[in-house]
Amino acid sequence: MNNPFSNTIVFNELHLLRFPAEKAHYFLYYFLHLKLERMVSSMATLLFIAALMAASYSSFVAAESKGSFQDNFSIMWSEDHFKTSEDGQIWYLSLDKETGCGFQTKQKYRFGWFSMKLKLVGGDSAGVVTAYYMCTENGAGPTRDELDFEFLGNRTGQPYLIQTNVYKNGTGGREMRHMLWFDPTEDFHTYSILWNNHQIVFFVDRVPVRVLKNNGEENNFFPNEKPMYLFSSIWNADDWATRGGLEKTDWKRAPFVSTYKDFSVDGCQWEDPYPKCVSTTTKKWWDQYEAWHLSDSQKMDYAWVQRNIVIYDYCKDTERYPTLPAECSLSPWD
Repeated sequence: MNNPFSNTIVFNELHLLRFPAEKAHYFLYYFLHLKLERMVSSMATLLFIAALMAASYSSFVAAESKGSFQDNFSIMWSEDHFKTSEDGQIWYLSLDKETGCGFQTKQKYRFGWFSMKLKLVGGDSAGVVTAYYMCTENGAGPTRDELDFEFLGNRTGQPYLIQTNVYKNGTGGREMRHMLWFDPTEDFHTYSILWNNHQIVFFVDRVPVRVLKNNGEENNFFPNEKPMYLFSSIWNADDWATRGGLEKTDWKRAPFVSTYKDFSVDGCQWEDPYPKCVSTTTKKWWDQYEAWHLSDSQKMDYAWVQRNIVIYDYCKDTERYPTLPAECSLSPWD
């Protein structure tokens, strides 16, 4: 397993000459539709970021699990809406007006590195949600822990929104939303979660987009006690997913298909009543000191994300939370 803390993307202008300028249309796609006031201003920097973002995916090759779908996962529902490639390495989930589909790992884990490559629904996907997440149970139980990636569909030509959330003991409300800096429907991109007792980091193509720190004390915000399965599903959420539910799913375009490959996990596999690896996780790279904090280069990437593509952060929503949640005072830079 490659350690992302030793092989990270650094957003600085010295990389400009390494990437083809013709890839700038990815960033133009992003820029024209976001119209964010805080976008970087100089044309040279814009072209640099465009080329870098378009090429960043190919910069890293993660260690991959080459097992078939059946080796790692079970279908949760609607098996007739699930297909694989002939070699079993690419997986397809589809949604129509009748139902969606979902799968989960056969094993559950407590801490580790979890990664998957996804290609999202193309074209007009308003109302469609592709979820990729970890959870302690199959269902929305009242005491569940959960780490969410949710990809919110859009009208044709508009950027995808990515929403992340964290639950502990059934309580969420910790949403963040980002605009992706590429078109996630054109090719596969890697979405990963690093989870140890010190921090949880959400990565997109090895770029850290969200960090949740633990305070080292018993608390109600950092899930670290219960093992989790990994899930993915596609489902209709046109009551809220696109422009707050204003844009409805166009069922004439069904089926909507999300595509997966290269599931990779390096974690502590749970065994009842208590696995040996829980007491020895510090022997693993993902639970050593380097993985307890962002590296210097990751901090540069994360700073770029914070400046440019965060469009909602619950920790800055004082109307919703007049008294901010305790975790909002913890610095991701420490």
